[in-house]
Amino acid sequence: MSAAARTTPARNVTRRGAWLLAARPRTLPAALAPIAVGTATAAAAGRARPGLALAALGTAFALQIAANLANDVFDFERGADAGERLGPPRAAQGGLLTPAELKRGLVGALALAATLGLVLVAAGGWPILVAGALSLLAAWAYTGGPWPLAYHGLGDLAVFLFFGVVGVAGAHYVQAGQLSTLALAAALPVGALCTAILVVNNLRDVAGDARVGKRTLAVRLGDWPTRVYYAVLLGAAFATPLACVALGVGGVWLLLPLVLLPEAASLLRRVLEGEEGAALNTVLARTARLAAAFGVLFAVGIVA
Repeated sequence: MSAAARTTPARNVTRRGAWLLAARPRTLPAALAPIAVGTATAAAAGRARPGLALAALGTAFALQIAANLANDVFDFERGADAGERLGPPRAAQGGLLTPAELKRGLVGALALAATLGLVLVAAGGWPILVAGALSLLAAWAYTGGPWPLAYHGLGDLAVFLFFGVVGVAGAHYVQAGQLSTLALAAALPVGALCTAILVVNNLRDVAGDARVGKRTLAVRLGDWPTRVYYAVLLGAAFATPLACVALGVGGVWLLLPLVLLPEAASLLRRVLEGEEGAALNTVLARTARLAAAFGVLFAVGIVA
C-alpha cells in the first residue's frame, strides 16, 4: 500500500501545532535526565561548568527532536504508522505535514545539534567529537537509512547507550575532563528507565509492528518476555542507588529516587497484569515521567 493511501484525513491543527506534534515535546524530559545526572556527577567532583551543561542540554534536545521527526516520516514511509495506529497521532500519518517537510525539519534539527555540539567538541576534544558524530548518526539511523536500528531489534540498545552511557558519561566528561566511577554507575539507571519507555511503546505496537516487518525487540521476544524485560529494567534502575551506597561509590542521599518506588510498583503491576493496546499509552506517559523524576532526584542526591 502506498504512503498516500495510508494517510488519514488531517485534523483541525495549525502549522505550529503540526510541528509540535511531530517534535513530540513530551519526550524531551527523557533528554533532560542524562544531562542533569551527568552535570551532577561533574559537580560532585567540583568540575561543573554551567555553560557547557546548557550546550549539552540544547544538543540533547535537538537530537531528541531530530529522532522524533525521523520516526514520524520514516515509520510512515515504511508502513509502520498505519490507520489502526494505537499511539498518539503522527504528523505524516495524519496528512498534517508532508514527508518532504519533515525531512527538511530533520535536517534542520540535526544541523542545530551539530552546531551546538561544536561548543562541546571545543571543550572535550576528540572523545566528544566521536560521541557526537555517533549520536547524530543514531538519531537518523534509528528508523531511517537502509538498515534502521529499530527495525532490526537494536532500538533498545541504542536508547540505553545514547540516553545512558553517552548522555550521562558524555555530559560528565565534557565538564570534568575525565570519567568517574560515579558517572559510569549513574548512566545505568538513566539508560534503563529511558529504555523502559521504549519497551512500553513497542509492547503496545507489537502486533502492528510484526505485520509490517518492524522486528523490534518486543516482536522478537514476544508478549510475556517483553513484560518481564520491563520489570528487569525497572529493577536495575532502582537497585543501582542501593548498590552505589553499599559499595561506597556515593553517599546515602543517592537513595533519594527510592521515594518513587510506589509509582514504579504501580506501573509494573499494570504491565505484568497484561495491560495492552491503547491502554498502554497511560503507562508509557507515566514511565516517561518516572524516568524524568528519577533523573532529577538522582542528580539532587549526587550533589547533596
